Amino acid sequence: MKRNLIMAFAWCAALFAATACMDNYEELPVDQYTEDFLFSTTDSVGDRALGFLGTIYDALESGHSRVGGYYLDAASDDALPIDMDGEPDVLKLQLGQYTARTRISSEMKWGDYYSLIRKVNIFINGIDVVPFKATYINALGEEQPLNRTLKAEARFIRAWFYFQMLERYGGVPLLGDKVYDINDNLELPRNTFGECVDYIVSELDAIQDELRAIPMDVPGLYAHVPTKQACAALKIRVLLYAASPLFNERPIEPGNELIGYAAYDRNRWKKAADAAREFMETWGEKGDGTFKLATSIRNIFLNFYHKSINPELIFFRQGGSGTGVESNLGPLGFSGTNIGSGRTNPTQNLVDAFPMKDGKAIGEEGAYTYDPQNPYANRDPRLDLTVLHNGSKWLGTTLQTWQGGAHNPNSGEDYSTTSYFQRKFMGSFESSSSYSAALHLWVIMRYTEVVLNFAEAENEVLDKPSEEVYDVLLAIRKRAGIAAGSDKMYGLKAGMTKEEMRQAIHNERRLELAFEEHRYFDIRRWREAENIYRQPLKGMQISSNGVSATYTACNVLNVAWDNKRYLYPIPYAEVNKNDNMVQNPNW
Repeated sequence: MKRNLIMAFAWCAALFAATACMDNYEELPVDQYTEDFLFSTTDSVGDRALGFLGTIYDALESGHSRVGGYYLDAASDDALPIDMDGEPDVLKLQLGQYTARTRISSEMKWGDYYSLIRKVNIFINGIDVVPFKATYINALGEEQPLNRTLKAEARFIRAWFYFQMLERYGGVPLLGDKVYDINDNLELPRNTFGECVDYIVSELDAIQDELRAIPMDVPGLYAHVPTKQACAALKIRVLLYAASPLFNERPIEPGNELIGYAAYDRNRWKKAADAAREFMETWGEKGDGTFKLATSIRNIFLNFYHKSINPELIFFRQGGSGTGVESNLGPLGFSGTNIGSGRTNPTQNLVDAFPMKDGKAIGEEGAYTYDPQNPYANRDPRLDLTVLHNGSKWLGTTLQTWQGGAHNPNSGEDYSTTSYFQRKFMGSFESSSSYSAALHLWVIMRYTEVVLNFAEAENEVLDKPSEEVYDVLLAIRKRAGIAAGSDKMYGLKAGMTKEEMRQAIHNERRLELAFEEHRYFDIRRWREAENIYRQPLKGMQISSNGVSATYTACNVLNVAWDNKRYLYPIPYAEVNKNDNMVQNPNW
């Protein structure tokens, strides 16, 4: 008997797919393809099945301009959108202008995730009948049928989708491998937060050896697929989130196991630390050397994995070669092929988080002198790799980014209210006369995150920071180009308390992983948003007389924070039609 039509009924059978009016969910095309057609017993090449898997891969989003044309960090304290009057999605996200009914479709994708999970389940249940002739070498060095490799890849992507929901909503309904149809009971309850963590981790443990391993043959074709190392890195991230205050120590509704654990357990930090240590000792510099900190941070986003050029890359969304990133991020005021939209504007809050060149914070005792009227001199070199500011070199010229300046004209519809533009992810165009095509990857997981995850988790396990924890920050600061100092501490203070080290790790993470979609979620899982948003988001007011400039920090935006925003609301349509669906607190 023919199996159910996949595309014709996906929109109505996909569990909890929100209605078009409530969730901007579009019906999938009615392609009339049956599972018997996609998973054919006579298709030894597997073209149809591989094409179907390709549609699942395509759903792994690139973070470049993901949220309505902006980076997600423009909804954190690190940046703001250039369009402050048009109410783009990312500004609504920043200000909390959403409800369970009126949601932000470019970020709150409950229905989309369940539609994709259903497609994964269709693939998992159907792929074994395809008589592939090809085989692959798995992570253990064993030859195995291609079916097993592809099934493991699909399960990894499903685990990724579940994690995306977990960090946004807390516990969600787990479907297992079942493909739900319209006649099934779809009124499933949410699983607890802990059950979701355990499920994701168990899936990653089960499939890791059936995946391929880094390095990959023919990087341009295969390097984007999940590997054993990607499995291990995602497991670390999941365990780190599970151990974090929002879910482990101070859930916004104590005792509600849908959104966190019933009681704090320090051992959850240990699980995350142990998983990260195992990764480092297996594939890091203490292991086989597959991964290490790259010499230059800019190469990480512009090159495939290479042991000497880009030894950090673990998992990424492949992008094409072009100048789209530069056109989106580049500063205003240029013409022709160099026109930039300057869409993401870093805040003064982020700029101030970068220390001086000696690694000490602005104003810290013994630090290099900070000159408020020459604010970018003698700073952490990462500042210039992350932010374009007044006086930066770009496209063979010196930027003038004050409001009304050559590269931030206020005569147009939009201009940077912070006087900054995002530098990170763009190619090396400081001295070039024009933009040229470059490969732009969206890096989902890289080695720096793994070591920072280790440092954070290990510090929480211990009563005081260990040498291993210090070593992580020292290595990162050394790579950044911070001066070692006579004590070889790269600006870190010896004998820090656990709390002081926690703040140091949090800040190092902010600088290293800026604009990589970590800060937005970090300030939530740490339960720090309520403190961070007590201060306004700032920019730099610059005035120039043609010879010199005067700098004055200024307030740009006040954000009223509500603790219910630590988690997204479950779509109203889902709660309304499912008697077993429990809404998140205070929504």
